[in-house]
Amino acid sequence: MNSRMQKDESVRQDVVKTDHRAWLESHEAGYHKAMGNRQVQMIAIGGAIGTGLFLGAGARLQMAGPSLAIVYLVCGAFSFLILRALGELVMHRPSSGSFVSYAREFLGEKASFVAGWMYFLNWAMTGIVDITAVALYMHYWGAFGQVPQWVFALIALCLVAGMNLIGVRWFAEMEFWFALIKVAAIVIFLIVGGAILGSGGRVAGHATGIHLIASNGGLFPHGLMPALVLVQGVVFAFAGVELVGTAAGECKDANAVLPRAINRVIWRIAVFYVASVALLVCLMPWSAYKAGQSPFVTFFSALGVPGIGSMMNIVVLSAALSSLNSGLYSTGRVLHSLSMGGSAPKLFARMSAQSVPYTGIVVTVAIYVIGVVLNYLVPSSVFELVLNVASLGIISTWGFIVVCQMKFRSAVARGEVQDVTFRMPGAPFTSWLTLLFLLGVLVLMAFDYPNGTWTVASIPVLAVLLVIGWKMTSARARRAVLPPTIPSIALTQNVLETEQD
Repeated sequence: MNSRMQKDESVRQDVVKTDHRAWLESHEAGYHKAMGNRQVQMIAIGGAIGTGLFLGAGARLQMAGPSLAIVYLVCGAFSFLILRALGELVMHRPSSGSFVSYAREFLGEKASFVAGWMYFLNWAMTGIVDITAVALYMHYWGAFGQVPQWVFALIALCLVAGMNLIGVRWFAEMEFWFALIKVAAIVIFLIVGGAILGSGGRVAGHATGIHLIASNGGLFPHGLMPALVLVQGVVFAFAGVELVGTAAGECKDANAVLPRAINRVIWRIAVFYVASVALLVCLMPWSAYKAGQSPFVTFFSALGVPGIGSMMNIVVLSAALSSLNSGLYSTGRVLHSLSMGGSAPKLFARMSAQSVPYTGIVVTVAIYVIGVVLNYLVPSSVFELVLNVASLGIISTWGFIVVCQMKFRSAVARGEVQDVTFRMPGAPFTSWLTLLFLLGVLVLMAFDYPNGTWTVASIPVLAVLLVIGWKMTSARARRAVLPPTIPSIALTQNVLETEQD
């Protein structure tokens, strides 16, 4: 009798788990699986390479010298761990809602609300910076010097928005070519720089070699503290690596493609960031590089290569457009996922005939138009106004990814979900270590006066806004959430909490 009851209960649990998964997968209805391996691989590369390398490395070399390579390596290693945590969740259930959908499953709708809107805040602010960067890069060429900055910002916005609204295939193709330009630029530098270093050549009157590090103050010419402070800036250079998780929901064969794409990220970071910086400081003294100019332009200019400034300007222009492209893609999907869970207005759940969550993209474009207006009113101040706010969004996002991975492992141990073979290496130790690292980044931001200090000080204000937002949407979220019969502790608790509200 007891065995019969146990068998019936087991069958009931299996049925409930199937309904649970079916409900979650219903949130993905309407998306086309249009991305192939070629495009996903390049999206993974593009997310790991941005203007932080091409343009920001010059200023960072001035601050920390050759130790920048070590900082890139450490931050890159944690970025890889975060991607592996995300990969574990993707193998469990590919979702265009990415970590927002996983937060809903393992932490409840309230956590999903916070994760989604903080990520939206990140890309909303970053997009304004990106269109500003595009306008600034266009002014590099004298022929465009008289064109107002806001005109270029508007043109860039219309171009990228149009590609995103047409369909995911167009987004993926555009991102493929943007990433290819960035990779080609670094590969050319590595080949040329490596050949000069290997042959013992001279650059700008200096004999190349590792002795340039020792003879110019060593690895830490300004001490250890500048390198530590630089960590919080370098982390944001890797912002965007998590985009590969969002793309998984529209990938033709996510289970086969995503593990390869994620595993290759650490090698790309090692080559593109660490090897590039190490090569730069072995070709010229680190003090030869300066803020406001790409270190790659500095190097090629010293060789007397004609037109190198224009070539590199095309590269950083591609990097800015790539980031803008990714922002529109991801916010549309995140807002759709929030809407499906009741944490955003219903209109964000609408899909076009091309399977594009167009309302979320249009709303994001409207926010970016504010960036165009800012380019008209205060063109020199736009970066400082919004860039630091975006930083909180990426720390929050990465934190939610790791916490969801930890909750997933707990659910596996309880037998509530099926295990996966693609796991985060070293977990749970590496999970806790990554969370500690993200907390350390937040602390370092607080010491970066004035911008970082004020950014951290704004956290209570953001918390109040999130509480108000949740109060406004919790009634709809309560209606959209799963019934408490589903064996998910987080979701059951969420129902009880919202009823108490």
